[in-house]
Amino acid sequence: MSPLHRTLPVATALVLGLTGAALGSSASAAPAARPPVVGQPGGSWAGDPYFPAMGATGYDALTYHLDLDYDPVDATSGTLDATAQLTLRPTTTLSSFNLDLRGLDVSSVSVNGRRAGFTHEDGELTVTPRRPLRKHVRAVVRISYGGTTGRPVDAEGSLYGWVSTADGAMVVNEPDGAPTWFPVNDDPNDKAIYTFSITVPKGKAAVANGVQIGKPKTRAGRTTYRWFESSPMASYLTTATIGDFDITTTRGPRGIPIINAIDRDVTPANRATSEASLAKQADMIAFFSDHFGRYPFASAGAIVDDDSVGYALETQSRAIYSRSASEGTVAHEIAHQWYGNAVSPHRWSDIWLNEGFATYAAWMWGEHTGGRTVEARAAAVYATPATSGLWTTVMADPGPLNLFAGAVYDRGALTLHELKQKIGDDAFARLLKAWARDSRYGNATTSDLVALAESISGQDLSAFFDTWAYTPEKPTTW
Repeated sequence: MSPLHRTLPVATALVLGLTGAALGSSASAAPAARPPVVGQPGGSWAGDPYFPAMGATGYDALTYHLDLDYDPVDATSGTLDATAQLTLRPTTTLSSFNLDLRGLDVSSVSVNGRRAGFTHEDGELTVTPRRPLRKHVRAVVRISYGGTTGRPVDAEGSLYGWVSTADGAMVVNEPDGAPTWFPVNDDPNDKAIYTFSITVPKGKAAVANGVQIGKPKTRAGRTTYRWFESSPMASYLTTATIGDFDITTTRGPRGIPIINAIDRDVTPANRATSEASLAKQADMIAFFSDHFGRYPFASAGAIVDDDSVGYALETQSRAIYSRSASEGTVAHEIAHQWYGNAVSPHRWSDIWLNEGFATYAAWMWGEHTGGRTVEARAAAVYATPATSGLWTTVMADPGPLNLFAGAVYDRGALTLHELKQKIGDDAFARLLKAWARDSRYGNATTSDLVALAESISGQDLSAFFDTWAYTPEKPTTW
């Protein structure tokens, strides 16, 4: 609203024979009305060609607070009553913006405390605030939602997202399962800080990323657990797993808490294997810190569920294992905290930067503990017949149905081994630390790795990476 200006009534001015000019400084013209803020709709796709409906543009999500109230119904379903509050910063003036949310119903949306309009169709939640959101001015969005959860599957038919179980839920999102349980800009490039408040029936436990805030509080037969992940996190790395867990805490290098949750229904044999493997987490973190630089998060640990999903996933600071955690798998998932979690792929075609590095790191750990040498493992992979999909898949662009193909893991690790031979031990050691350091809490591409390796080694590596990362055949010369 324009400021009020006190002026003489028109009739009084005429009686006095005064004109506007004669009034001079005793009166001033009313300022021109401020033009209305005109915004534009945000985009409904972040641009990853593998997932044409995933993510949004027009803003950066800064924080999410997820308030989740969950009741298991049976082995395949449950009920979720939830509120998501997120803080976002528009990158342009927005008349509306989008979030991803699938399979749940939205009951209300507010922006900066005022009810907002919304539509929710085909997994796209479009929010229209009463007034456009100004560029760079933070806004607080609150969304009430919920419904019946199930056991969603990804494009390959694998269970992912909020997977209902008999005793709760196993929450594993990679690559695009996060929207099955909260409204989110599901783009790995839009990392944010997360707080979780998870309320479950008394006797159940809820485990999320980061550190636990206070002690669980029980009221009227329901217990609330609160967790906080203080480092920026991609949405596919979030979890809020619920079950019959025993939670323990030990300390690792630099005093970081290592928080483990093991389901009480895990078989005795699987529990023994898991406990023996998880007991080595502190040593693994110390070993990898020597090679990759300091551990990037404020906590570490694991969730071992008894569900039959068959997963091992590097959820940030707290990897998830289904049924059992073997030593090699634990080493792989801990290495992901540097490669994949702290440094995440810019596009899903770059997933080998996650899996290749983690596989190579597990090879390093195996050699360190007296197992097969890295050289022997590399030779075994290279011995794979030329007709194998290991070679016929383009490692740095495997396609959306081959995100977890062997080429992404084993050819990725072999590529790093051969890069070490190409540029030398010293340059490769510096590359491992620089890669984890320079893009920490951000995102990177294969091209970024090439540029960094060339800068450190002083070599032109374009032909090497073209052969190993982009040519769908078994390398013979490089």
